[in-house]
Amino acid sequence: MQTKNLSGTTYTRRAFLAAAGALPLALPVKAGPEARVALARCQSYGPHLVPLLGKMFDQIGGLKKLVAGKTVAVKINLTGASTIRLWHEPAETTYWTHPDVIGATIYWLGRAGARRIRILESFAEGTKPLEEEMIVAGWEPADLLNAAPRVEMENTGFLGYGKRYHRMMVPNGGYIYPGFDLNHSYEECDVFVSIAKLKEHVTAGITGALKNLFGIAPCTIYGTAAGKDEPALVPHGGRMMFHTGYRQPSRSAPQENDPTSPREEGYRVPRIIADLAAARPIHLAIVEGVETMTTGEGPWIAAGRTRKIHYVRPGVMIVGTDPVATDAVAAAVMGFDPMAERGTPPFETCDSTLALAERHGLGTRDLRRIEVVGEPISKVVFPFRAYT
Repeated sequence: MQTKNLSGTTYTRRAFLAAAGALPLALPVKAGPEARVALARCQSYGPHLVPLLGKMFDQIGGLKKLVAGKTVAVKINLTGASTIRLWHEPAETTYWTHPDVIGATIYWLGRAGARRIRILESFAEGTKPLEEEMIVAGWEPADLLNAAPRVEMENTGFLGYGKRYHRMMVPNGGYIYPGFDLNHSYEECDVFVSIAKLKEHVTAGITGALKNLFGIAPCTIYGTAAGKDEPALVPHGGRMMFHTGYRQPSRSAPQENDPTSPREEGYRVPRIIADLAAARPIHLAIVEGVETMTTGEGPWIAAGRTRKIHYVRPGVMIVGTDPVATDAVAAAVMGFDPMAERGTPPFETCDSTLALAERHGLGTRDLRRIEVVGEPISKVVFPFRAYT
């Protein structure tokens, strides 16, 4: 027999007998795993992703109680540009999140009763609509806009359709920044979804739901040509200040906690990712690894790398409501130990993004505390470092 007290701790019949003096005192048994992550095989893109993702969402508790009647923001990953290709492969099969995964997710958010759905991504250059970049890539944005009722898109690299930036603070003060000024869509939502590609990352170890948030910071404030006192009107240049700390954001935004802290990328980037994820918490994490690439986050990282880039097909989908746990399972699927620290793959040259996010209280990276439903990790593991 098991009973829970108000704190959620589970006590066995043995504990009650001990309390009555019949047995030596037994310690309370902690209730089950802290997180649940769904893991599934998926060998190709296409319409079959709809029922597959529907099953996975049910396995982690369903979407209705999470999104019904609410505004949902969905951050996708269109890093770089669609014109940059790995051999002949398009961006969506190597380093972008695939439109079929995005569309299937939007469909189920709509079926679960989301009141409004916003698809979000930012660009380092210009104020072009998100739809325009999709058209350049050969996508049909109408397919995504019609996947559910009341779907919108916004380029969040600048003010977009908002009138002002919204300040979102890191609850515990942050490793690097105490808070960030972001596009209105990241604050004006009840539920935040991160859809990422299963990849390695040169300065963060792995790309997952957490790393995907690097792109929510507007380049008008955090870009190379950000305004000195106020945000620039148009984004221009990438977020190199995040990488090297060569300058501060626009003075209108929160400045670094300690401008004398290390300027090294492997120190800064993982901490800034954790800070962003704490300021804008993720409620639903989706990591797709149907097709992807090894070695880094995009084809542009080839220069100076000792390991060749390969186009690969791990054939997996990973879904969870704990972003740290979801990324931990993703790391394990890639053949890495999610408990690894700096100096151990995939964190040879950087601190562990997973560990830093865990210390922020964003979830657990310990597989012993994660319930994996669907396929066991051992049956779908795809060792990225086997391709060298």
